[in-house]
Amino acid sequence: MTEDSKVHEWIQTLDNDRNEHLQQLLKKADVVLAGAPLSKSSISASFASETPNELRKLWKSFNPYNLDENVDLSSLKVIDLGDTKQAITDIDYSHEQIKQMMISMQTYHPHGIPIIMGGDHSITAQLIKGYKQVHDTKTIGVLQFDTHFDLRDPSVIGPANGTPIRQLIEGGIVKGSNVHTIGLHGYFNAKSLKNYADVHEVNYTTLKQAREIGVRQTVSKALDLLDQTVDMIYVTVDMDVLDSAFGPGAPASTPGGMRTDELFEAVMEAGRHPKANAMDLVCIDYSKDVEKQTLKAAVHVMLDFMTGLKQRRS
Repeated sequence: MTEDSKVHEWIQTLDNDRNEHLQQLLKKADVVLAGAPLSKSSISASFASETPNELRKLWKSFNPYNLDENVDLSSLKVIDLGDTKQAITDIDYSHEQIKQMMISMQTYHPHGIPIIMGGDHSITAQLIKGYKQVHDTKTIGVLQFDTHFDLRDPSVIGPANGTPIRQLIEGGIVKGSNVHTIGLHGYFNAKSLKNYADVHEVNYTTLKQAREIGVRQTVSKALDLLDQTVDMIYVTVDMDVLDSAFGPGAPASTPGGMRTDELFEAVMEAGRHPKANAMDLVCIDYSKDVEKQTLKAAVHVMLDFMTGLKQRRS
């Protein structure tokens, strides 16, 4: 690599010619990427299944150097494992494959922090279930950036992308009190979901409240609280947390959401925390995007998390 190299030249991918070499690198990987190309379980029609490859195409537009932070990511060892197998018409099979992917990553590449490119938000429940299966004694916390609670009832709508946090709570995988959701706003959550959150002690900060406190400060406070009660923090970024002007490619994005700079700052702050050891990016439909705004923002988010990781290790 040179100082002018792009992200696609820095991130290494598995291929037959270099497989043995990369298997050795995987043992020392700082970050392990993978795709979970699922959209069948999305409540709204979506091409989220195409997102992992659409994100990869944009890596050539980014450098692994953050000018704002003066952080060069190129010393991090980042490996892309490719996409997990999915079945277009079988949600249960697809979810099982996603869970098994996380189990495999944690079993064979335990030192690499997993970053998963979705896919719709239903993948989050499966990834955390897989993590918990390997680390059954660890207490897991969730830091969620989202316009929605994602507490809808899977017994009513199935294991859809509006249900992952409820699945985790009702499955005993994550306590409600160990969930912190930031970015809720407006008229996009039913009161019944707010009531469910209160009953199960889910922590949530509306975007209005976060802006009054400061978005970075809000994230820092959530991380401090999680640090007191959990062993590992899972960060999930639903790109519909963005205002629809900034995230037109997120089917459920709405007016009044986050600006991109707020989300970038929030995710970087999360990446700095020593217990933030897994992340996913979900809910982008490239066919609805405008000038690839949302896809570019998602690549930025991924790199911001890694910038935080690099800073915590410096």
